[in-house]
Amino acid sequence: MRRWLPFASPRWLRAVDGVNLNLRAGETVALVGESGSGKTTLARALLGLQPVSAGSIRFDGRELAGLDRKAWQPLRSALQMVFQDPQGSLNPRMRVRDIVAEPLQALRPQLGAEERRQQAERMLERVGLTAELYDLRAKKLSGGQCQRVAIARALVCEPRLLICDEAISALDLNAQLEVLELLRDVQRQTGLAILFITHDLGVVRRFSDRVVVMYFGRVMEQALTPVLFDTPRHPYTKALLASMPGTDPGLRASLLREGPAPDVSVPLSGCLFTSRCPMADAECLRRVPNTRSLRDGAAVACLYIADDWVPPTRMA
Repeated sequence: MRRWLPFASPRWLRAVDGVNLNLRAGETVALVGESGSGKTTLARALLGLQPVSAGSIRFDGRELAGLDRKAWQPLRSALQMVFQDPQGSLNPRMRVRDIVAEPLQALRPQLGAEERRQQAERMLERVGLTAELYDLRAKKLSGGQCQRVAIARALVCEPRLLICDEAISALDLNAQLEVLELLRDVQRQTGLAILFITHDLGVVRRFSDRVVVMYFGRVMEQALTPVLFDTPRHPYTKALLASMPGTDPGLRASLLREGPAPDVSVPLSGCLFTSRCPMADAECLRRVPNTRSLRDGAAVACLYIADDWVPPTRMA
């Protein structure tokens, strides 16, 4: 909710609207889209960090939407998140080993202090941090080191769902590969489910099992990773893939019209992507597209896309 003037009536912004997402044990689902598409809001809502106005969030058959802080407490060890800003998510005055041991103290109170310390140090070693860093305070660490600490803190309680919000963006290429391999190892050993939010489509292609494409709070397309990269259906998905390094810059320009962003503070009357879609017609302004399920398992929110899709007439 946003107030534009002190005494004005509040305007409700639909940061996330109509999203239907399933995540299975041992699966990595990538959540992609431009900044402002609602990815982080969705992630925070899944963990009870952002209140939801409608809808259902279920984990192991249990309804999570509307739970209070006390009811969330026993679920925190199973549901963890690595936040986008590593330095902002750590207490700068705490020592590294204490930061990683803190969740164990809160969520595994049966463990003694020595056992918590040992588990924290084992996890710090797994994420590639050396012993001489364990007694440093977080404010002394680099951005990449802070990100490794944040990942260690999220994994130390052995969660069943891990949400990574740009979790490797602060790392160099070698460190990214090491962290991704660590997450794969943990996933193979424990069946960890991962929701991976990123702008790096190269990482998405290598690391994810499925991809969900969001645009201004709604899902435009979702599909198995090889299907989405080999045969993208939605015009917005095609434009995103055309932004990957090595792609002809003119291709993305041909896939996007110059148009205003949709107004998400008013009731939706048509497709959100109409103003930027080169294939949009008058019908796209009138009808909100339902999600179509295709034979290869993909799901696309477009009026004109089906297994036998024929492009519509271009809007004048």
